[in-house]
Amino acid sequence: QVQLVEAGGGLVQAGGSLRLSCSASRNIFTFDSMSWFRQPPGKERESVAQITNSNRPQYADAVKGRFVISRNNTANTVYLQMNNLSPEDTAVYSCTVDGSTFYGGDFWGQGTQVTVSS
Repeated sequence: QVQLVEAGGGLVQAGGSLRLSCSASRNIFTFDSMSWFRQPPGKERESVAQITNSNRPQYADAVKGRFVISRNNTANTVYLQMNNLSPEDTAVYSCTVDGSTFYGGDFWGQGTQVTVSS
């Protein structure tokens, strides 16, 4: 019902920046919220950032002040601008949407690898 395609991952040196994008196959106003999660190697998946339809962002403590989540309603895309990256940010980053209201559940993208070298 909902397809999500992430892009923008890659290899970057510590202190560098990357911007991830997540493009949805549906109008993003039909989602209650859009979020980014990440799973570092050998660790559990963790929440990174969330943005609601009212454009209110929330961030995990580990990324506050460095990451910015934003949305382009016309393009049906959510972004994650990641600045001042550190090796601890290395993970597979995945986009997810809360589609409970219109689609009956959550949907996930395939994930994109972010590797930060020291």
